[in-house]
Amino acid sequence: MRAGAAAAAAGALGAAAAAAAKLALSPGGEAAGGPLPVLLHLSCVGLVFVCNAVMWTVFTKALRLSSSSAATSVTTTASNFISSAILGKLLFGETWTPLWWVGLAVTVCGLMLLHTAAPQLVQVPAEKKE
Repeated sequence: MRAGAAAAAAGALGAAAAAAAKLALSPGGEAAGGPLPVLLHLSCVGLVFVCNAVMWTVFTKALRLSSSSAATSVTTTASNFISSAILGKLLFGETWTPLWWVGLAVTVCGLMLLHTAAPQLVQVPAEKKE
């Protein structure tokens, strides 16, 4: 797995954990009665812990594979924002405004610049021995 893909996966897992937490803590299901709503809420709580544990594992792997911790962190954060918006739309019916699309375009352009730029090698001067 490449560093960028691992970082993007970590962001998506973080968004999944947040969505599961929102589902776990949301009111509702009381009208159905019985143990099913309670079991669904508890399952979502468990999913929060699982998603977070896997997210941190994948994120640390991305840091290990990457030459830049900044690039990994930015990629994870951007992936989390985008994944959260998509999950919000799919699960909760949230709306996307034109400003959201502008923000998405800027985020994607920034990621493209970050991952396509050639790394600059810095020459470290050798110490003089006296």
